[in-house]
Amino acid sequence: MKFPQPVPVKDIAQRIGAKLIGNAALLATGINELHKVEPGDITFVDVKRYFKKSLQSAASIVIINEETECPEGKALLVCAQPFEAYDSLVRQYRPLRPLSSQVSESAFIHPSAVIEPNVTIGHHVVIGKNCYIQANTYIGDHTHIGDHVNIQAGCIIGTDAFYFQKTEKGFQKWHSGGRVVIENRVDIGAACTINRGVSGDTIIGEGSKLDCQVHVGHGAVIGKNCLIAGQVGIGGKAVLEDEVVLYGQVGVAQRIRIGKGAVVSAKSGISKNLEGGKAYFGIPAAEIRVRQRELAALRHLPVFFKEYYGE
Repeated sequence: MKFPQPVPVKDIAQRIGAKLIGNAALLATGINELHKVEPGDITFVDVKRYFKKSLQSAASIVIINEETECPEGKALLVCAQPFEAYDSLVRQYRPLRPLSSQVSESAFIHPSAVIEPNVTIGHHVVIGKNCYIQANTYIGDHTHIGDHVNIQAGCIIGTDAFYFQKTEKGFQKWHSGGRVVIENRVDIGAACTINRGVSGDTIIGEGSKLDCQVHVGHGAVIGKNCLIAGQVGIGGKAVLEDEVVLYGQVGVAQRIRIGKGAVVSAKSGISKNLEGGKAYFGIPAAEIRVRQRELAALRHLPVFFKEYYGE
């Protein structure tokens, strides 16, 4: 998530009541989770085992709950509750704005786009040339849709991330300040649901095709020319590189990376990273040749037991 204009780190420290350590002249240009930070971004850490990873990340400013050595050129903002401080900044720059009309006055829709009845379009949405949005679709705030995109009926795009911080009082919801970005020539089937990121973007790459009832979790990145069949579920922050094919009812765990050109057969469960250019099957998913040998071996087990154990 990028700020409308750079914000002095001194102002950020004052707003969240933090002690500033390090480069006091920095300007914050955005705020993001650790896995998506860029130079100029603010991130946060409140677990000591992740301190090193956070401090060595691309983030220029780290909200942290313990004083420690600050890397050269960066700034630390030390406060008791980094998560709450981080969440408050996201809420400040992307506040909740309920819609009061079916199409927000701040949305931009290209004149060549076709919008059917009962489509709801949120604040600061952009819809490009020659798009076709079918009836009863919801497009949430800050969604960016490129050119020649087809979205079938009943899709829900740009809903809140399913992301909660576990606390002593229960689960505390993170405010969703990210976006959904749908690139050019994407087709999205009926009744798909696509969550926006917590502070980063959920991205559907150019030329990718989604069947009906696909769910894409917060901050997931789908590459170019991917093919995703019906009832696939993609967990938050997962990354599908270009030309990945997922057949029906495949489940992808959060933060998983699937390499370019990988093909995953129906009903498989992906719980770890997969290399590109290979075919996979099973729960957990493994190379299809390995799984086929395992299944063949299982079919021979009754003969094995009868021969060696007389049963």
